[in-house]
Amino acid sequence: MKTHYDMIAIGAGSGGLSAVERASEYGKKCAIIEMKTIGGTCVNVGCVPKKVMWYAANTAATINNASGFGFEVGSVDFSWIKLKQGRDNYIRGITTWYDGHLKSLGIDYIKGFGQLIDNNTVSVNGQQITADHIVLSPGSTPFVPNIEGGEFGITSNGFFELTDLPKKVAIVGGGFIAVELAGMLNSLGSDVTLIIRSNNLLNGFDAMVVDTLTKEYQKQGIAIVPNTDISKLDSNGNIHCNNGILEGFDEVIWAMGRSPMTNDIGLETIGLTTDSKGFIQTDKYQQTNIKGIYAIGDATGRAALTPVAIAAGRRLSDRLFNGMSDRHLNYDNIPSVVFSHPPIGTVGLSEKEARAKFKDIKIYQSSFTPMADALLEHQMQTALKLICAGDDEKVIGCHIIGEGADEMLQGFAVAIKMGATKSQLDDTVAIHPTSSEELVTLR
Repeated sequence: MKTHYDMIAIGAGSGGLSAVERASEYGKKCAIIEMKTIGGTCVNVGCVPKKVMWYAANTAATINNASGFGFEVGSVDFSWIKLKQGRDNYIRGITTWYDGHLKSLGIDYIKGFGQLIDNNTVSVNGQQITADHIVLSPGSTPFVPNIEGGEFGITSNGFFELTDLPKKVAIVGGGFIAVELAGMLNSLGSDVTLIIRSNNLLNGFDAMVVDTLTKEYQKQGIAIVPNTDISKLDSNGNIHCNNGILEGFDEVIWAMGRSPMTNDIGLETIGLTTDSKGFIQTDKYQQTNIKGIYAIGDATGRAALTPVAIAAGRRLSDRLFNGMSDRHLNYDNIPSVVFSHPPIGTVGLSEKEARAKFKDIKIYQSSFTPMADALLEHQMQTALKLICAGDDEKVIGCHIIGEGADEMLQGFAVAIKMGATKSQLDDTVAIHPTSSEELVTLR
């Protein structure tokens, strides 16, 4: 006899876990299937270990800047392997905790590869289980280019397996993962080159933050090689491209985007719709074209961010099991942070997007040296921009780059989600002296 559940999730990353956790709170019987390690990309090879490395890189920068505040630190030893061991132990603690957590919620955690058999049936480990509702949350995997020698490079996953700090590293890509890795490795002592196919870093981000980050990275010694198409990577770490040969890298990291892990999970068997890249298509309720089957997270190709997957998973279970018939995630005004050096915080439309959508917009922006860097030899700029639309100057975009951008954005994101106007920000008393006060005093 097949075991029957109210909900089964295929993929135990942030999205799948959030869906079954919330469903279990409503007394529903749930199972979650994972072929790798519970927690998915974010916990194991994404947000969490990345943030540990970012803090380490910030510590290195603080030590290097200490003389500006009168501290003569001298030579300081750094152990990459000790950092890696501490980081890995921290992650292991999280994944170990999940076992007891799911058990306490009455959720069955099944280690294995889940595959759809029909609209209500999943095969795993040679057994078949059924559910009224099936959530597809298989996640994504780093893209590796199909070129000669592509196997000689590593991905962001491989970055977390490194046992030594590479002396000279090329990072291929210009998105947020690429610039995050570049800033970390540079701060920790690597010679870093960023190789990008387009003319600019961070396509789709506001031009102000792109220009500011580019200048800061160049000042920090990160080489940026634009308009580059790579044809070959040889075993000696030489990159063959339209700009000639870039030589002698200890590591080459592919950071060119991610692909959905939707192969072989049975989508074709049930006729489930994907786009040309394999991303699962859903409506605003996370519903696929097959009744009773839903998709959330990276595999949908929409806003591939951990909090987005969590929010979508929780709202899905609220709607299915708690009578909230119109409960769904609104994908507008989703805040996000790039943990570069300095960090970037952004929510809403870029200036380019705003000008294409609205006839009447007004831009408020500022650029300055933050107080934290005032005494330093190597200062990083902070820049902020508000984009407003209409007679009431509703804030439709907020973009920040600089120390503390990651923390200051959350509160402003709440205000913007609530429809804040420029005059309402102006009416807010500033907190002084801070960088964030600029956002309520811009003229």
